[in-house]
Amino acid sequence: RSSDLIILDVLMPKLDGRATLRRLREGDNWVPVILLTQINTTLERVLSLQEGADDYLNKPFDPMELLARIQAILRRVERAAPSTATAQLLTSGELRVDRQARSVSHRGQLVELTTRAFDLLVFLMRNAQEAIGRDRLLDEVWGWSYAVSTRAVDIRIAEIRKALEDNADAPRYIETVTGYGYRFKPPVQAP
Repeated sequence: RSSDLIILDVLMPKLDGRATLRRLREGDNWVPVILLTQINTTLERVLSLQEGADDYLNKPFDPMELLARIQAILRRVERAAPSTATAQLLTSGELRVDRQARSVSHRGQLVELTTRAFDLLVFLMRNAQEAIGRDRLLDEVWGWSYAVSTRAVDIRIAEIRKALEDNADAPRYIETVTGYGYRFKPPVQAP
């Protein structure tokens, strides 16, 4: 059975919490992780979040706050299609994405995507049928948590559409939500 959420202490003996987190993410394990620590510096928090932590809590803390943070993360995971949130393989019709191998095939043919386009496609598929704003995509996929005037999302969407032969005017996969962002249109399965 896989874990729903992992809590790590940054100052664990032998392999510290951040190193454990890096190993999880390098293995493409995206189970939510909360880091606990006595190190109360902005740099430590920023590095931990950039390395893939979902939340960070300084010691000492009230156990009720930890419980509330756990519940909040689990609510987000459940809303993000729980069957696809941590799945290694995502499928939709003739589209197959293997997160561990970082490969995409369409109609049985391997499709080449840049790293960022692959990550964007995975995020959209994990949140299938949900309209997702460009700001959220920049935050979740690029790690940019501030408003930026950029066409980065649009450029990667165009790359994905071209690779999947998906017509923007009559999309099978990625639909434009005018003035807002994008939606992965068909349902996604995690076989």
